Amino acid sequence: MRALLQRVTEARVDIAGRTVGAIGPGLLVLLCAERGDGEAQADRMLTKILKLRIFSDEAGKMNRSVQDTGGGLLVVSQFTLAADATGGNRPSFTQAAPPDEGRRLYAYFVAQARAAHPVVATGEFGADMQVRLVNDGPVTIPLQMT
Repeated sequence: MRALLQRVTEARVDIAGRTVGAIGPGLLVLLCAERGDGEAQADRMLTKILKLRIFSDEAGKMNRSVQDTGGGLLVVSQFTLAADATGGNRPSFTQAAPPDEGRRLYAYFVAQARAAHPVVATGEFGADMQVRLVNDGPVTIPLQMT
């Protein structure tokens, strides 16, 4: 499972001109299930995201987690994180989980996130989405759980 985290002051997802998910300060989580992933990878990914200390403390050091700050999570499915562009100019996405499995793991991750964290918004799996964000820092962190 892969994720790309962006610390944001605000973020939202629009589909066909309608906002379907939005947060204020927190993390935009672009999430990709890969072939062979299961609930164990999703659980480890969520634990890491919730505890990752990438928010500033009073001294200005990255020493606080999204849980510490009470920030939101905006979770957006992003199969293109599995892209492999080593073989040519057109990326291959064969490492991404098949759509049914990706949808199931995305739904599982979101359900677990909502059980563990008070502010969780989402995009829509498989939809053509426009993601708008104000990256804070900027801070962008790639994660991978195997």
